[in-house]
Amino acid sequence: MSDVTPGGAAELDELPSKELYERAMSLARERRDVGFLWDLLRAIPPAAASMGEVGRAEFDLLHGLSLLEEFTHAGEGEMADALRPLYIEYLTAHANGT
Repeated sequence: MSDVTPGGAAELDELPSKELYERAMSLARERRDVGFLWDLLRAIPPAAASMGEVGRAEFDLLHGLSLLEEFTHAGEGEMADALRPLYIEYLTAHANGT
């Protein structure tokens, strides 16, 4: 079983974005949850836009390979910070092994 914090979203919110990413990805791999990976891919362009990188977001929407490149760095820096809500929601929803 992966290391999911049973304390819920409040406890998860205290973790660094990189740790949230790693926990969410570990849980998704464990659950073989392709749906979460798809949700993450879809969340990257809006996350880039929220960081003020509208051109990057538009490019990602139009170019799948660029989006896959963004996916490989979804746990780093500002992108990880912008995706925190997705990671917390996923980890909280599946904290009980569901």
